[in-house]
Amino acid sequence: MELRHLRYFVAVAEEENISRAASKLHLSQPGISRQIHDLEDEIGFLLFDRRGKSVRLTASGKIFFGEARDILQRTADAVKKARSGMAIQAEINVGYAPSGTVEILPRTLRAFRRTFPAVRVTLHDLSAKEMLPLLLQKKLDISLTLPPHKLPRELDMKELARYEPCVVVGTRHPLAKLKFVSLNQIASEPVAALNRKDYPHHHKHLGKLFATIGRKPHISSEHDSGTSLMAAVEAGHEFTLLPSCVRRAGGRRLKILKLRPSLPPWSIVVLWRKDAETEPVKAFIAAALAKPTQNDRPPARVF
Repeated sequence: MELRHLRYFVAVAEEENISRAASKLHLSQPGISRQIHDLEDEIGFLLFDRRGKSVRLTASGKIFFGEARDILQRTADAVKKARSGMAIQAEINVGYAPSGTVEILPRTLRAFRRTFPAVRVTLHDLSAKEMLPLLLQKKLDISLTLPPHKLPRELDMKELARYEPCVVVGTRHPLAKLKFVSLNQIASEPVAALNRKDYPHHHKHLGKLFATIGRKPHISSEHDSGTSLMAAVEAGHEFTLLPSCVRRAGGRRLKILKLRPSLPPWSIVVLWRKDAETEPVKAFIAAALAKPTQNDRPPARVF
């Protein structure tokens, strides 16, 4: 007995007509009839009552039909799983915004590696402007970043977290002894910003923010990454605006000051292509969306 015999039998049983079953399977009617007879000869009992062009399952045929259909479904599932295993990416490329993912990324990587330890995750420190085209060009599989102003229809998106915007200064900065500051207090202070070419939205956001108090930001330096931005701030004479989660990366090098009145939170999202939902990609997204465990939560800190 071969799987093809079961497929032919199930098709005839479902159609209750050999001609329709033959058409469905793209076979000749005599050919499928012969295969059914061969199957009956092998198993030793009749599967169908044949009355003209129509056929009906015998009592034994009904039992055999249920089992045969289950076998074919399990076989199809096994093939699908095996193919998925063959197609599992050996590597996924993840773009990320460093300052907004210092809490999300480490716990996501830990959870993902428990599920897919053999899949290499290559991380790319990029601006939101750089990530979007790389996703569409299939050079990135996933992005952890700020939400785009307009989501391309090829992409899907889910929010991961929201963080309060905070003022970040070095420990030697004149404001470092404060716990809270206002926009008016920092308006005349030099700002370390991300570079305008790669992070145009960062500059627009700063401009709109200070416009609410009738001022313009005093941008004194521009940087190509969150790492260099925080290094500049650590030097002591500039401040920058970053999400509150950077407290985890700044350690004792930086002082995080809350803004009063507080500003609307910044959203961090995960982006991926709808046509790239492989098992590793789905697992990475699920890991990113999972709620933090107690071990993942940052230590309590007084600002």
